[in-house]
Amino acid sequence: MALQRAWYRPKLSAWLLLLLPLQALFVGVSQCRRWCYQWGWCARYRAPVPVIVVGNISVGGTGKTPVTEALVQWLKQQGYRPAIISRGYGASGPFPQLVTAQSVPQAVGDEPKLLAQRTQVPVAVSPNRQHAIELILQHFPDTNLILSDDGLQHEPLHRDLEIAVVDGERGVGNGWRLPMGPLRDPVQRLQQVDLVVQNGGEQARFGHRFTLQPNDWRRVLDDEPVAMPTGRAIAVAGIGYPQRFFSTLQQLSMTLVECRAFADHHPYTAADFAGFDPALPVVMTEKDAAKCREFAQENWYYLSVTATFEDAFWHQFSQHLSRMTQET
Repeated sequence: MALQRAWYRPKLSAWLLLLLPLQALFVGVSQCRRWCYQWGWCARYRAPVPVIVVGNISVGGTGKTPVTEALVQWLKQQGYRPAIISRGYGASGPFPQLVTAQSVPQAVGDEPKLLAQRTQVPVAVSPNRQHAIELILQHFPDTNLILSDDGLQHEPLHRDLEIAVVDGERGVGNGWRLPMGPLRDPVQRLQQVDLVVQNGGEQARFGHRFTLQPNDWRRVLDDEPVAMPTGRAIAVAGIGYPQRFFSTLQQLSMTLVECRAFADHHPYTAADFAGFDPALPVVMTEKDAAKCREFAQENWYYLSVTATFEDAFWHQFSQHLSRMTQET
């Protein structure tokens, strides 16, 4: 998309200045809304258990979902009983809804479905986060911690801990707010959250750096483990930053004949793969695979990844967690 490419250029494109009135409107509306909740004019919902929000200040993929998964897995190891809530972007509902093994991505969203499969903890989706939390506590009353996948800008929800995820390669783009730039919040918002984590990049410019480590390869058709595809392949990605996936494949020494990028949360159909050479394997992300299983071919594969942090992050996260649980 031309607009998104312009956001991440070193110099501000002159034509973006035409969007200045819209940017001013966006900033004004979002700030007034934030003030309404900060000053108590609008009530925030406080859950009966602590809530951790994992979000970002920019649009597009920064790695929130792998971070959420890593946090949940760590919390389970420490004896917590976490659950996850999500807006369920692109989901058809009905809301609120628990995500189960029988749920389809079209109904609950691709990322909640992925998180439910990978973490094996309760997951609920709804644009109204309060309803999602209430549904989880109704069915899983022993839950003692809620993680919100995204929702940094969801003012109606009180949160006990905020974690912002920043793309280490693209940073904050040109630093402008929507639609002149990629930012939903000003850069100063990073100074107000409890923890900032950075996805990749050469240096930790924003906070604790983490990397997305490739796991195993699986067949899209049936989730069966396979060896890494060798030779030439076609890569597709419908995520916020497709180039990161393509670069990962190249680092694995894969020969990519074609890289086909789709919009984030793209609702795949068989027509999207028309014209591909059937003899070449098609490789994709785990999030994409969930939406392609019904029409997948035998030689379509996906690569799962895991967010890996250094010990310093877990130490600081543990300190915040101790403080948070004492206060709640």
